[in-house]
Amino acid sequence: MKKSNFVALVLGTISGVFFALGMCMATLPEWNAFRPGVGLGCLGLLMAMLTVAVWRKMEQKEPIKISGKAVVTILIALAGSLALGVGMVNVMVWANLIAGIVIGLVGIVILLMLIPVCKGLK
Repeated sequence: MKKSNFVALVLGTISGVFFALGMCMATLPEWNAFRPGVGLGCLGLLMAMLTVAVWRKMEQKEPIKISGKAVVTILIALAGSLALGVGMVNVMVWANLIAGIVIGLVGIVILLMLIPVCKGLK
């Protein structure tokens, strides 16, 4: 395994743990830790972005260029992930089974839209 891949693996794992723990803290009312959970989740997201930057630097790749297509792709991914997450929270935490399933399926459909946006249709 290359050094850059190992560093990305470690940093990605740490950022994923911070993000997941932060989201658990924010969504579980029994923990009473909404604000610290949001902060920890944001820290996980920042570490994920740092991981990408460090890995690209170690691989001697150019920085990511922001284009219109990249912005649209990110917005679609965010909308789909949020819809899927809200659907899962509805089912597992708030016991809204029907609404959660419908919202989750909408999120999956939105995420499936990423395939033609990223790869294109031939």
